[in-house]
Amino acid sequence: MQYLLVIVPILGGLIALALPSDRFRPWLLPLCGFIHLTLVLTILIQGAPDPGGHWLGIDALSRLLLLLISLLFVSCAVYGVGYLRFRLAWGNRVFVTCLLFFLAAMSLAALARHLGILWVAVEATTLASAPLIYYNRNRLSIEATWKYLLLCSVGIALAMLGILFVAYAAMPSDPISLQFDDMLREAAGYSRTWLRAGFVFLLIGFGTKVGFAPLHTWKPDAYGEAPGMVGALLAGGLTSVAFLALLRTMQIMIAAHEGVVAHQAFLIMGFVSLFFAAVFVIRQPDFKRLLAYSSVEHMGILAIGVGIGGIATFGAMLHMMNNALTKGVLFLSAGNIHRRFNSKVASEVRGAVSVVPLSACLFLAGFLAITGSPPFGLFISEFTILQGIFATGHYAAGAYFLTMLAVIFIGMATTILTVVFGTPLEGRKQTEYRDSWLTGGAPLFLLGLVLLMGIVLPEPVRRIFIDAAALVEGL
Repeated sequence: MQYLLVIVPILGGLIALALPSDRFRPWLLPLCGFIHLTLVLTILIQGAPDPGGHWLGIDALSRLLLLLISLLFVSCAVYGVGYLRFRLAWGNRVFVTCLLFFLAAMSLAALARHLGILWVAVEATTLASAPLIYYNRNRLSIEATWKYLLLCSVGIALAMLGILFVAYAAMPSDPISLQFDDMLREAAGYSRTWLRAGFVFLLIGFGTKVGFAPLHTWKPDAYGEAPGMVGALLAGGLTSVAFLALLRTMQIMIAAHEGVVAHQAFLIMGFVSLFFAAVFVIRQPDFKRLLAYSSVEHMGILAIGVGIGGIATFGAMLHMMNNALTKGVLFLSAGNIHRRFNSKVASEVRGAVSVVPLSACLFLAGFLAITGSPPFGLFISEFTILQGIFATGHYAAGAYFLTMLAVIFIGMATTILTVVFGTPLEGRKQTEYRDSWLTGGAPLFLLGLVLLMGIVLPEPVRRIFIDAAALVEGL
């Protein structure tokens, strides 16, 4: 069944490529998405075979990431049917095909039990998602696409160098294996020098794809120019896949008794990312680029949670899910506002609540959620991480964490409140877009999930995050 998680979207992509009708092709997205989600839920309920020794398999981290990807993709797929109705003249053959291939690549990364396959899967996500960024076919979108390809390709090349160093650290083992179970079993005997060098390159390489600062420079352009549903998948899905790759390296470092080095490196990346996000959200006029810096912030929060360890790691796993779903709310509703006003600059988009009330309210609620306001799930996950910070005696780090979050809240509020509640500009020409059950219902569903995770977390769901955290901690 786990192989179907990759096979189904690939087959769907091939059918989309061959299907002649632009009107019916988008329905392949929710069809494949719901099949994918059904498979994931079946695996979660029935369990999966022990992945030990295999190149593909499902462990605790895989379960978390597959559920995250599937929920986000289903919502974006439903939204996409409504979105592509407004773009029939543009054609959607490449767009739908690449979306399904993108789902397949992310699923493969979640299933990968081999460092080489993981690298291939992460690179495949780049190749599948690049044409999606170019969908608007203008000067800015082609610039964003090339920047995305260039920087992520450089990053993935550095990650390959890191894999080679890790393999060299395993010598004189015979044969040298990059299968995770073999690596975790043998890691204590690896050369510390070469392993540390490999970890640095893997952290920088995959960290570029995650979007840690200062490796984040592709994010504002890509998120700003891509359609809203693509931004949601990049910010919620792609970055989570890349972060999974870093968690795999963390597992290896802990098994090699180098966990202290790995935790410190994660903390540094997290603190730097929070600082950059705080600086760039202030007076940011483009609300879609603003969400890109929010993504930098939350990837930094994830890194801090894992870097602190203990209960903060559980908070980071919970935060990964909450962040992904909330980014879906924000990008999908922002895409609706952008479509109605034909602009994404706060000076030209004002009073959205009186024009597209559902999308505006969702955008505002998404802002409150992403900044950790109760009763949303991110309040719980951020509070858990903060609890871990103070429990381990990192009081200065806790104060810094709270200060950066406060600055980011104020910076985001300045732009978002203007977009939602500002006085509409007289004479500003708008499009005829209206919220529909497809384009409005999808982000509403995601917001409901984030709200639910802040109010109640059923034990079976909670167990997913506990198991994932224990795996990262090497327990």
